[in-house]
Amino acid sequence: MKVLVTGSQGFVAKNLLVHLAVREDIEVLEFSREDSISSLKGMLMQADFVFHLAGVNRPTDPEDFKSGNTDLTRVVCEGIAASGRKTPVLYTSSSQAELANAYGASKLAAEQALLELREKHAVPVHIFRLPNVFGKWARPDYNSAVATFCHNIARHQPIKINNPDAALTLVYIDDVIAHFVRIMDGQLTGDPFLSVQPSYSTTVGKVAEQLLAFRDSRETLITEAVGTGLTRALYSTYLSYVPPESFTYEVPKYGDQRGVFVEMLKTQDCGQFSYFTAHPGITRGGHYHHSKTEKFLVIKGDACFRFRHIVSGEFYELFTSGEKPEVVETVPGWTHDITNVGSEEMIVMLWANEIFDRERPDTYALPVGTEA
Repeated sequence: MKVLVTGSQGFVAKNLLVHLAVREDIEVLEFSREDSISSLKGMLMQADFVFHLAGVNRPTDPEDFKSGNTDLTRVVCEGIAASGRKTPVLYTSSSQAELANAYGASKLAAEQALLELREKHAVPVHIFRLPNVFGKWARPDYNSAVATFCHNIARHQPIKINNPDAALTLVYIDDVIAHFVRIMDGQLTGDPFLSVQPSYSTTVGKVAEQLLAFRDSRETLITEAVGTGLTRALYSTYLSYVPPESFTYEVPKYGDQRGVFVEMLKTQDCGQFSYFTAHPGITRGGHYHHSKTEKFLVIKGDACFRFRHIVSGEFYELFTSGEKPEVVETVPGWTHDITNVGSEEMIVMLWANEIFDRERPDTYALPVGTEA
């Protein structure tokens, strides 16, 4: 299957091409503004599917709206009609096609040319009036506030917000590409006008606030809820703008004669992650909690965990090592400790269900003692 992608050097096309590159059943034909119209016509004669992503949205001359959007789309339509084949075409229009401005008018005229192609030649046409698309590789200081904010905030540069309450409708690039590929594969059909879901409604100020929180999380160690939805998509986008020299950052490290304790990550509602070390023969802990819970995972060395019920005095002891991944949980109301019983340094991962609060630590010293 030969797939033609116009505007192949653009933001959306770059992401699409990477997804198509892993498909062994597809040969990609690329057309960019450096190529001639005659080469485009030749590609259209070969193509089995057309992603028409080329367009102009910030020209120096307003006339370029017509040539870059309307006229180029007409060339695509004429080429498909001349091929005598019903080659499906997917077009990235804009939500501004509904607005009275030069850019929107050029996109609307391009849509009309495609609809005429569909009507006269029964060519499958899929039109996406995309709102603000964000994600990796969008150009900052061009047509995406999210890209500009990510680029500047990741470099500790100022951002400019004229109206923080300005409404912003966003779709994420990976969701856009997923829809495009499903159409190409015949898995998504329907009216000529389609939309990408999910679509996120937010404000300029809220997006900027969220991106600043991502940056500050390296200092506070408190991560945002980056696993789902808009926050997940924004976080992935933000990280894609972090320069290589900032791929790493230091975290707090506390050391004494027993070993070190290092905090890695904190969450707003699911606790924190850290690790600690202990030299041979060293015991850590010797305290209990009323509500706090913890999970320990020895990843190197040999450990002995001891527990004693703070009321009944019941005693329990267990052994674990890095050779056998095994999570040990602390239980409220049991004082506990951990001893390195091996001959090498012990390394232990630790998760606590809450961020440590020095004002209310819920940690009470009480030696476990020995088994009676």
